[in-house]
Amino acid sequence: MKKLLFIAAAAILAGCATQKNTWCESNTSFAYEALKPYVESGELPGAINVFYKNGIQETCAVGYADVAAKRKITLDDVYMQCSQTKGFCGVTIAKLVEEGKLDLDDPVSKYLPEFKTLWVLKSETNGVKQLVKAKNALTVRMCLNHTGGFPFEICAKQGFVKGGGWSGGAPLRQTAAIAAACPILFEPGTKQQYSNTGIDIGAAVIEVITGMKWEDYLKKTVLDPLGMSSTTFKPTDEQLKSQVEMYDCKKGEKAQYRLQNDWQQRPYNGDHVFASAGAGLWTTAHDQLKFYKMLMNLGVGDNGVRILKEETVKSILAVSTRPKGLGGYSLGLGAPEVDGEDQWFGHGGAWGTNCMVNWHRKELKLWAVQLCGSPRPWDKAREEAAKKFFKYASDDSISKAYTGRTK
Repeated sequence: MKKLLFIAAAAILAGCATQKNTWCESNTSFAYEALKPYVESGELPGAINVFYKNGIQETCAVGYADVAAKRKITLDDVYMQCSQTKGFCGVTIAKLVEEGKLDLDDPVSKYLPEFKTLWVLKSETNGVKQLVKAKNALTVRMCLNHTGGFPFEICAKQGFVKGGGWSGGAPLRQTAAIAAACPILFEPGTKQQYSNTGIDIGAAVIEVITGMKWEDYLKKTVLDPLGMSSTTFKPTDEQLKSQVEMYDCKKGEKAQYRLQNDWQQRPYNGDHVFASAGAGLWTTAHDQLKFYKMLMNLGVGDNGVRILKEETVKSILAVSTRPKGLGGYSLGLGAPEVDGEDQWFGHGGAWGTNCMVNWHRKELKLWAVQLCGSPRPWDKAREEAAKKFFKYASDDSISKAYTGRTK
């Protein structure tokens, strides 16, 4: 059995040397076999799944981007990554930190004076709010790790959406100014509350420091260097022809087509769309892999371009920046409270997208769908497929034996 596994691994690695990429296909189909029954039943319209470990990658695109049109899903189809946008803001903040232009514990008021005095909502009775002046200074760190006390969204983003959302948005500096004028939910740095608003404030700070719109700074320093040409806040009409359409999950039934979600409404490139660092960035699976592999490789893209220093990724992106006891979260990325060999970091998005990486073991798991609601019975099947793949790709005896023969 070991001999057969060795031969398979040797064949894979030999084929890898002929590719332009820094990885090669595993020729396994663990994810495809796990997802195929749900696609055939119609419960899962289509999905992209990628498993990666140390140069070996299993790529699965199964089902449809548009079921009615029978348009198969591909890694070049654009989709909304929603809250995965937060990690992009985290990377731009990290760049300024390592360049000495920003300290995570700088008060936000150093860059945005309107945050010098904040009011905390102590209680509310019959519509009457009792406010107390905040004692703690709001820092950039707090904005990026959701401990600043801000609500999920601000009232200015409610024009197009019931209950608020990033579709009816506002420029980042305006978003920050409105957030500063409204009561916060708790004393800064003492609790955690997931918030697009805090991330947007961090992006507004970047605009002050760089003198550029945040989305332009992101493009110049991250997207373009990594070759992420399909990632944008306003996809073109041509790009939207290959959009992954949205569906509602139905228990035991075929998924139902959904024209749009209230949080982000058509036209997706209309005048109502503003860049939000908390959500709203469109991408493709090919592009998203470039970003997360850069994080997995501690700041270096698959194309060899360095975006961040190793230590920067290790110290403020791959591990929590929150006070102890508040759960793990770094800068726009879910991260462990204490780093370790088995720890992953990354982020998910509202429509089901997710990507997590482990820099210690050079592992990655990417999932791209556009789904609302539940249940999602394929999640457990995906987990089992991941276990099979990583077990297959983790045989040290195989890799060491093959490496020895190439010397």
